[in-house]
Amino acid sequence: MREENRKKKILGSVPIYIILLLWAATTIYPFIWLILNSFKSSREILNSSFNLPQNFSWLNYINAFGKQNILRAYGNSLVISGSTMLIVLLIGSLAAFAMTRYQFKFKKIIYFMIVGSLMFPVFATIIPVFKMIVKWNLVNQSLGVIIPQTATNLAFAVIVLMGFMDSLPYELEEASFLEGASVSRIYTKVIVPLSKPALASVAIFVFLWSYNDLFTQMIVLRRRETFPVCALLNEISSKYGTDFGLMTASVVLVVVPVLVVYILLQKNIVKGLTAGAVKG
Repeated sequence: MREENRKKKILGSVPIYIILLLWAATTIYPFIWLILNSFKSSREILNSSFNLPQNFSWLNYINAFGKQNILRAYGNSLVISGSTMLIVLLIGSLAAFAMTRYQFKFKKIIYFMIVGSLMFPVFATIIPVFKMIVKWNLVNQSLGVIIPQTATNLAFAVIVLMGFMDSLPYELEEASFLEGASVSRIYTKVIVPLSKPALASVAIFVFLWSYNDLFTQMIVLRRRETFPVCALLNEISSKYGTDFGLMTASVVLVVVPVLVVYILLQKNIVKGLTAGAVKG
């Protein structure tokens, strides 16, 4: 009987694995194609983009680091995405702490406003936001990108952290309060350490979303020396047309850090998003 049940489970899982393999192939193949073409010249890509490179050349990567100064762009991305992530974590965790631990007037209205803000895309608010950036003289400055990205990601952070903090036992805070701990100490010594999985998950998503936010970067940043890596891709062209070899190499350099982050921190992403989903 057990053997029959085992065979049924195996047969039942075969279609699932086939679908997953097909999905993986359609996802992985474009990236492999991109890597192979990054070792070709622009002419070879146009003539035989689906073949293996005739001669593997590192010239495209040398040009990406030399002529395009992609290291400077990485530095700009790190400043913008890192600052956005830290500000969102600070404000988001404080807001989630207040929303889950205190009762105050208009609390439900504020919560619905936070949830409702997720319905507005960046494109719908870019005109008034850009006017504010111009008024504050923040065009071509990293802060001009950090402020809109912080506002965009804050609602997501608050909602995720609220779901997690709401599942934390109140007894720990009550015990700390009876021991004479202040509200700020309870937040820093009790809430923040216990919320590390959710904070890690929010930090990863916010950093990657900020890193990939080409739209805001292209609207606010106009000078080449201020470009992050994603905005730099838009500039890799010449008056004779796009250098496809340099473009593919640059795309690989942009995508690799994102893949590394996902591979190394995927457990934290899943744990942070699911830890507060069920109370008990």
